[in-house]
Amino acid sequence: MSAGVPEPGDGALPRRIVCLTEEPTEVLYALGESERIVGISGFTVRPPRARREKPRVSAFTSARIDDILRLEPDLAIGFSDMQADIAQALIRHGVEVWISNHRSVPQILGYVRRLGALVGAAEPAQALAASLASHLREVARAAAALPRRPRVYFEEWDQPPISAIRWVSELIGIAGGEDIFPELAAASLGRERIVADPMEVVRRRPDIIIGSWCGKKFSAPRVAARPGWQDVPAVRDGELHEIKSPLILQPGPAALTDGLDALHRIVRDWCARQPGPVSGGGLKPR
Repeated sequence: MSAGVPEPGDGALPRRIVCLTEEPTEVLYALGESERIVGISGFTVRPPRARREKPRVSAFTSARIDDILRLEPDLAIGFSDMQADIAQALIRHGVEVWISNHRSVPQILGYVRRLGALVGAAEPAQALAASLASHLREVARAAAALPRRPRVYFEEWDQPPISAIRWVSELIGIAGGEDIFPELAAASLGRERIVADPMEVVRRRPDIIIGSWCGKKFSAPRVAARPGWQDVPAVRDGELHEIKSPLILQPGPAALTDGLDALHRIVRDWCARQPGPVSGGGLKPR
């Protein structure tokens, strides 16, 4: 080509990526593309080596914009309207930004494929998505063999109480349970999933309560002591459990693997504790 005219594809792939949330970091490492990452979220725990290898430049709703700009990224990847202000600040400084907004299990699989294509790793991304989908089917088959489907209240924040986001609600179903607030799970924003009347949890009588208070330790005694909750089956039977938020509240591979497995173990073990004849079922402990 003529001098000064770039070759086809020259500079087409991002080489310096800042990941504003954990899931792009986890996916890029899984695809063997970690060298492209120049900065990560401080909430990143997967994979553990990322925290040793990459500088932390953002939280979830805030970021050190000057530190990010010094990294000279050609792409920043974030998630949801909660990072709109960060995205706007970076765009004003000329940084290209991709804010994904995937909220369901199928959309998480699609996100893996899109991110892989974005960095020129479409084939490995397809393989990763296929592996994740295979695990979802494996757990669903095991759940189908369980003798009962418990009612599950999943709480991702306590003040105010916020129920399960859509992908978590779907994973509860795959794991063998029934989300007691499926209508709230369909809402995109956290404020739309607030349980305005805590007594509605009592009326819906969950068999299991799972807490995943984003970035904060779940307190089963505090939940059990809520006024009027003593007659909730989950409270009466001591079925209050925690799943750490990095395993389930990040819309990436972790939710579809470790997060789903944790849900399934809780449901399977609940079934095993119920009176009466119980048939086999459930995945073996991982």
